Amino acid sequence: MARRASPDESIAALARDTLACERCPRLVRWRVCCTAKGPLAVRGSAYHSRGVPSFGDPRARLLIVGLAPGAHGANRTGRPFTGDSSGDFLFAALHRAGLSSLATSRSIDDGLELRGARITNAVRCVPPENKPSATEFARCAPLLARELALLPRPATVLCLGGDAWRAVGRLLRERGELARLPRFAHGARYSLDGLEVVGSFHPSRLNTQTGRLTERMFDSVLARATKSLSR
Repeated sequence: MARRASPDESIAALARDTLACERCPRLVRWRVCCTAKGPLAVRGSAYHSRGVPSFGDPRARLLIVGLAPGAHGANRTGRPFTGDSSGDFLFAALHRAGLSSLATSRSIDDGLELRGARITNAVRCVPPENKPSATEFARCAPLLARELALLPRPATVLCLGGDAWRAVGRLLRERGELARLPRFAHGARYSLDGLEVVGSFHPSRLNTQTGRLTERMFDSVLARATKSLSR
């Protein structure tokens, strides 16, 4: 009987496929073009400029799903939510919840580790204006499907923003696990067999600086997302 791949091996294979992927010509061009348009603080930096693999605990029961890599955050550093204001907000919250060893995520070699959680994106290459096309979502969906399949049950998926919520919902509907996708809202949730999906506003600068998403709001949703995992 063939040996089944361990979670570590499966995550490593998924990372390799993400890094090698060039299925979306527009995104392949854009992820490289971003290097010439960086803000002054990172100008001259060497950019990752490829697809960004997931990051975190291979045996995680909490999967956090964002939209896509940030142009001068993850696309530059090569790790989701790293090197920009969205990451500052997210990792501070994960640290408060005991899921992250550090409260900041600056670079891929900063020693940060996640405990029981993993972070990924619905689309793994940075899109122009942060708006992937429907075709680009569809081309990237198999990578997200593999990520979901690696989750042990019970598990929770925390979707950051409506686009991530809908991307996860589409995959579950295609697998026959979801009849109808509930409407996205901050704190929205639905449960399937051994899987709970929770929604949160995305920790974008627009949302956090305008007060649409506060630390208290996000901490509350994160606490609910992890509560079932402690049982």
